[in-house]
Amino acid sequence: MTNKNNFFRTIRSNGNEIQNHAVDEFLSGRLSRRELLRVGSVLGLWTLSGASLFRSLTARAAASSGAASTAIRVGHPMPSGAINPLTAFDVASPALLNQSGEYLVNANSATVSLQPALALSWTPNTAGTIWTFKLRHGVRFQNGKPLTAQDVVATFDRLTDPQTGSAASSTFKGVLSKGGTQARDEATVEFHLDAPNGSFPWYVSSDTVNAVILPADFKGAYEQSFIGTGPYRLEHFQPRVGASFVRNEDYWGPKARAPRVEFKFYGDQQGQLLAMQGREVDVLTRFTVHGGLALLNNPEFKVAGTRSSTHRQIHMRTDQGVFKDKRVRQALALSLDRNAMVRGLLMGRGVVANDHPFAPVFPAFDPTLAQKAQDINGAKARLAAAGVANGFSAKLTTESFLEMADLAVVVQNAARSIGVDLSLNVESQEAYYGAGTPGKSDWLDSPMGMTDYGHRGVPDSFLRGPLMSGGAWNAAHFSNPQYDKLVTSYMATLDVAQQKQVAGQIERLLADETPLIIPYFEDSLIVTRANLQGVRFSAMAQLYLDQADFS
Repeated sequence: MTNKNNFFRTIRSNGNEIQNHAVDEFLSGRLSRRELLRVGSVLGLWTLSGASLFRSLTARAAASSGAASTAIRVGHPMPSGAINPLTAFDVASPALLNQSGEYLVNANSATVSLQPALALSWTPNTAGTIWTFKLRHGVRFQNGKPLTAQDVVATFDRLTDPQTGSAASSTFKGVLSKGGTQARDEATVEFHLDAPNGSFPWYVSSDTVNAVILPADFKGAYEQSFIGTGPYRLEHFQPRVGASFVRNEDYWGPKARAPRVEFKFYGDQQGQLLAMQGREVDVLTRFTVHGGLALLNNPEFKVAGTRSSTHRQIHMRTDQGVFKDKRVRQALALSLDRNAMVRGLLMGRGVVANDHPFAPVFPAFDPTLAQKAQDINGAKARLAAAGVANGFSAKLTTESFLEMADLAVVVQNAARSIGVDLSLNVESQEAYYGAGTPGKSDWLDSPMGMTDYGHRGVPDSFLRGPLMSGGAWNAAHFSNPQYDKLVTSYMATLDVAQQKQVAGQIERLLADETPLIIPYFEDSLIVTRANLQGVRFSAMAQLYLDQADFS
């Protein structure tokens, strides 16, 4: 109400200018008829009667009926650095990249399935070591050059080259090496893998944000062109301010309905929320329950969500100190009331997890493992058996991101209930991740830490990096030969039923060893104006606006 009062006071002070702005907002669909009439009746700005006003507006709308729809404005997180498919890793990049860029395959978060994009089909050989992709015909980059198999080869050679600084290097490590991507003809690409992999199409899909297909002769300076094959092309990009894209009239698929998309960058979620409430933007990406309660039950806005594998990992160093004993790790896991976390921190927009990364959205998820529940007596018994009946002290280090500081307090209070004293060290993301290498990262070096992990369509990345012996993200320093063998077997399996069988063994091993506590999986959310239809999004934070418009 306060924001609307301020809005009307502004109208009073600006007269005709605001009157014209209100009319424009009405015609664009952002202002309802009732709100428009309220402006006129409360402020006495309209010189026409209500009936005459709407006849005038109808005529004005008819006069411009041949013109394209209004632009869609997006309130977006501030990019943490230069936008570049090769090095992108932050939450801001995916939605910017997929306005003008496209992938071989699109991952559908709602159905956890893959859909053709630049590739029409994909098939493995019997061993699962070679995957063959057939490309779509008639696709052109925004500079007019046709898409060929050589462009795909060059794209994945860049992503897998150890010298390029690719953010996807850890994803493809042990899966695909530079030179493994080969053009059989102009429209056929073969991926010769380092080892059998039944989930490989997910690796080259939109599930890997960096896998935007670029021209073979791409030399860098991506922000100057945002070159790609997508439904929009870059109009203007200004670091730390925003970006705008206009309809690509030569797009191979259905043309975008909205002629223009504008991204406005904000340094924090509060700025995004205020912009939405103040009618400065029409869509908020990466919307979270944390801090966004004012929009959840407001009929002016529409919150859309999809189940995801996004989660938080609380690691404990299995190679040193008190956490070497798995009973101590189990005790902390049993101190948590996971259902209360989902209700309180996520307002029910998520599901409880069981200390393994197989989210219920994954086809291979085995639901037969009993869900861990809070068990204070059981936790205390495990501490006693581990020789720390009187508890112990430790430091939990984490990052200041979304609900994570609040989650850290919840974990601290739960630990206190079993006699464990956790001090909290909440750092900026820059400080927490550091250089991202052992010895130079609080994330990888802290005895106990909590890290955010974004959605993936298959669990492979979660199984490998944070948990396999020597994994690049293995902050728990977990090393278990049986686990490594199971994961290798899981990745090589082509049949979903067989994957599920192996997944069940992995789930049980991790639930027992507890190198990580994973308390819940969060839904992926966005919020739009109630009358904005056709917005699609992925749990990876891609935003598809090409078929969106105001109703």
